[in-house]
Parts: sequence; structure tokens; C-alpha cells
Amino acid sequence: MKTLLGFDYGQRKIGVAVGQSLTGTAQGITYLVVGKEGIDWAELDKLAKIWRPSAIVVGLPLTSEGEETMSSKAARKFGNRVANHLRLTVYWVNEYLTSQSAQHDLKSTLTQGKRFTKRKQKNRDLLAAELILRSYFESNTTNS
Repeated sequence: MKTLLGFDYGQRKIGVAVGQSLTGTAQGITYLVVGKEGIDWAELDKLAKIWRPSAIVVGLPLTSEGEETMSSKAARKFGNRVANHLRLTVYWVNEYLTSQSAQHDLKSTLTQGKRFTKRKQKNRDLLAAELILRSYFESNTTNS
């Protein structure tokens, strides 16, 4: 059984999820704030110490045709830096529409008359990271 950390990269926040290859499940656990100096590496180290991942999975926001974007290039840079820092393998997942899907899922669970709050917006990043990990597990069921 492998434990993996999944990341939904964003310029201001990065959703983080943890998942197990044996069960193919994932759970959003936190998000990293991206400041002027980048992410808080000490916070990332804490997550690695707690979860002891064997690899990381980073979502790539590619176009509908699977082409690179400025955002996907930034996500690749982030993923490579994290992988080098933690000395882990990085796997990439085309996350086309995962953030939008996560937001849609959260909105559909709200009861009528409630607004989509900033708190739920933060949860979107966690759910998007979960979806990225689940997508990885689904496409790698024999290799996980």
C-alpha cells in the first residue's frame, strides 16, 4: 500500500489531499498558502512527516485538447520543486475541469437559500486535490 499526497496547484492556494493506493481513496486535508516567497516549506515538511508519502501527484490544468497552459507550466514547476525537496517521484494528472467540478459538487450540496461562502471556496481546493488523486488511482489501478 502506498500513501500519496495530491496537490491542486493555484497561484494563491494549493489544495492538498492524501490517498491510499490500496483502497483508491483520497481525502482533502489542508491547503498551502502561496506567499511572496512561495509556499511554506516547513508546513510541507510537516505534512510529509505525518503522512510519509511514497510519491506526489500534481494536477495539470491542460486545455481541453490536452495542451500546456501558463498555469500548467507553473504547476509543473511547483511539482518538480516539491518532488526534489521531498525526494519523491511526481506523477502528473490532467486536471481539466477538476476545480470547476469540485465547485459544482460543493454548490449542489448546499441547501436552497444558502450562499457559496469563502469557507466553501477553500473546500473547493481540497475537493479538487481529492479529485486529482482519485483520477490518478483510477487511471493507475494496476500500477499503484
